[in-house]
This record gives sequence, structure tokens and C-alpha cells, in this order.
Amino acid sequence: MKFRTRERQESKVDLTSLIDVVFMLLIFFMVTTTFDKNAELKIELPTASNTAATVAGDKLELLIDGQGRYYVNGREVLNSQPETLFQAMSMTLEEMGNNTPPLVISADAAVNYQAVVTAMDIAGRLGLTNFSMATSQSERKPQE
Repeated sequence: MKFRTRERQESKVDLTSLIDVVFMLLIFFMVTTTFDKNAELKIELPTASNTAATVAGDKLELLIDGQGRYYVNGREVLNSQPETLFQAMSMTLEEMGNNTPPLVISADAAVNYQAVVTAMDIAGRLGLTNFSMATSQSERKPQE
């Protein structure tokens, strides 16, 4: 038996239809996608000020302003070192005659978080377990 060998044709992959489908999908996504220039949230941050601090009754109020200065019951602490704040708070507790008053920590929105953590750490060292965080909203023009 004698078999004849035929010339084989090369197999081809036609990508024309695939390119058409991809092009149609690209057009679809371009037409249906919207882009927003302003995607951020506008929030009104709280502020804290020494003038609004009113000490009522038997509580210890610690205010931290935007520059990181501490005020204990309206009196400014000389520097922002933790030991100085510890001494100021312990002296105020001695003056009050109450070792476990409620502590109110008021912090400005621009304050460094470490200043608030330091204040809570010192409150723990003094044995103050009943404390709360407070802020006050002031009237400000919206940021543009």
C-alpha cells in the first residue's frame, strides 16, 4: 500500500472577532463609567479651648489644645512632659481632697494622638478609672 502524503495547511487563529469583542467592551465601560472629582468626605472636626472650660462640682478636667498644651482644671501645665503633667494632676487631686473623681479629657481635633494617650496613661497611673472624652463644636466656616 502506498499512501499519498498531502500537504498540510497551517492552522490559523483568527483574532479579528476577539478584537471586536474587546473593543465593544472597552466602549461599554467608557460610556457607563462616571468619575467624580471630589470623592472625599467633608467632616466638621471638634475643637477645645481653655476659655470654655468650666469646672463644676467634684470633677477633674484635663484640656489639651491644638498646640499640645495641657490645662488641668483651667490652669496651664508648664510644659508637655509626662512627669510635669503627672505632678500637676496629683497636686490638683490633693487640693480637691478626692482621690478618685471623674476625669474629663477634652482634646482639640488638631492635637497629636500621642498627647491624648499620654494623658490616659497618666490617669491610669493616678488610679483614675472613671474618665470620659469630651469635645465641643464651635461655629466655623466650612472648609473649601
